[in-house]
Amino acid sequence: MKLINGILLLVLLAVARPGMTALTIEITKGMEGAIPIAVVPFGWSGKGAAAPENIAAIISSDLSRSGRFETLPDRDLVSHPTDASQVQYHNWRMLNVDNLVIGQIRETGPQQYSVEFQLFDVFRTKRLIGYSFPARQSELRRVAHHISDLIYEQLTGEKGAFNTQIAYITTTGNGTKKTYTLLVADSDGFNPQTILTSSQPLMSPAWSSDGNEVAYVTFEQKTAEIYIQHVATGSRRKVASFPGINGAPAWSPDGTRIALTLSRDGNPEIYLMTLANKSLKRLTNSPAIDTEPVWTPDGRSLVFTSDRGGSPQLYEVSAGGGQAKRLTFDGSYNAGADISPDGRKIAMVHGEKGAYRIAVHDRETGLLRVLTDGKLDESPSFSPNGSMIIYATDAGNRGVLAAVSVDGRFRQRLSLQAGNVREPVWSPFGRQ
Repeated sequence: MKLINGILLLVLLAVARPGMTALTIEITKGMEGAIPIAVVPFGWSGKGAAAPENIAAIISSDLSRSGRFETLPDRDLVSHPTDASQVQYHNWRMLNVDNLVIGQIRETGPQQYSVEFQLFDVFRTKRLIGYSFPARQSELRRVAHHISDLIYEQLTGEKGAFNTQIAYITTTGNGTKKTYTLLVADSDGFNPQTILTSSQPLMSPAWSSDGNEVAYVTFEQKTAEIYIQHVATGSRRKVASFPGINGAPAWSPDGTRIALTLSRDGNPEIYLMTLANKSLKRLTNSPAIDTEPVWTPDGRSLVFTSDRGGSPQLYEVSAGGGQAKRLTFDGSYNAGADISPDGRKIAMVHGEKGAYRIAVHDRETGLLRVLTDGKLDESPSFSPNGSMIIYATDAGNRGVLAAVSVDGRFRQRLSLQAGNVREPVWSPFGRQ
C-alpha cells in the first residue's frame, strides 16, 4: 500500500473483501496475568432439551476475547452450580480460579425468557453482583453481551464493550462480477445485518455518535457519493455528490456535522458539512492531498492524513480552521488515524521497510509504538472503551479482521468462513 497513490486509494479505490456468518476467533498472542475465571453452563428450565442460546459460552468467549481473562475450559469444571447455595468455594480455589459465574435461563412464555446470573469472588467467598433480565429469544445474545459487560466492569473497573457493533465491507466474486456489501454485526461477528449491496465499490463506513446511523462512500452511480443510512430502518439520504472526490466521512462528536474529503475546488481538501442545511466550510488549503479526517473526542480539532511534508503523515487542525500542526515524524508513512475515546492515543497505519502495521502514537509523550507484525495491516478502529483496536489484515491471501490490545500484549484474528473483509469500524456506546 503506497501513498500518495495510497491516499487516493483509501479515498477512492480501496477494495473491500467479503464475509459469511460463521466466525472463527484465534488467539494469536495471549496476555500474561489474565484473570482466571470459570463460567459454568447456565441451568435451563423450559421446553426442549436446551435453551435457545448458550449464554455461558457467549460470556466465556467475550471475556476471552478481551485478553483480560483466562476462562476455564468446560472439561475442567469441577461442578455445575446454578444457584448460590450450590457453590463450594474450596473446589474452585483448588483450580486457582479467582472468579465464578453461574446462571439460569427460564422460559416464561412463547419465545420469552428470564436470564439470571451471579458473579462470585472465590477467594473472598462472596457474591459480587447478580441480576435478572427479561428477554425475547432474539435478544438472548445481546443479554449475554450485556452480562459480559457487567462482569468486565466489576472486575476491571473499566466499561465493557461487548454489547456494541462493528461495521465492515466485504466483496465476493472476481473481476467485473464483484459484489460489495456493507454489513453491521455484533462485536463478536455474529448477527450480521446487510446495510447495502452493490456491484460498485463501497468504502469508508463511519458510525454516528449515537450508533444509529452509518455514513459511507458508494460508487453506485459510477462516481463517488456519500450517503448516511439508518441502521435499523434502512432509510438513507445522499449528503455529498460534488464533482470529483467525495470521500472519507467522519462524524463530529455531537452528530451535527461530518468532516469529509472533497476535490470540488480542484485539490483534495478537508471540509466540514453541517448536516441540517448541508452548508460547507473548507478546513484545509494546501497543494498537497489532505484526506482521512477524524475528530478529537472534544470536537475541537481534527487529525488527518497529508503528504504536504513530502510523505504521508498525520496532522492536526482546529475545527475552527487555521494552521495545521504535524503530529508524526517516525518513519516515512503514517496514515489512516483513529483517536482513542479519551483522546490520549492515535492509532494509525505505520509503514516501515515495505510492511504496513498498526501503531499507536501517545499524544502526551509523542512516542510511537508498533502493535502488530503483519505485512498489510490497515483501517484501525478503537473499541468504545479504548482497550482494543480492530483492524484489517491479510492471512493466507485473504482479508480478515484482527484485534490487538492497546498495549500490544494481546492479539486475536477473526476469520469468516470464506472471502475477504476490509475497513472495520467499531460502533460507539449507546446502541439502541
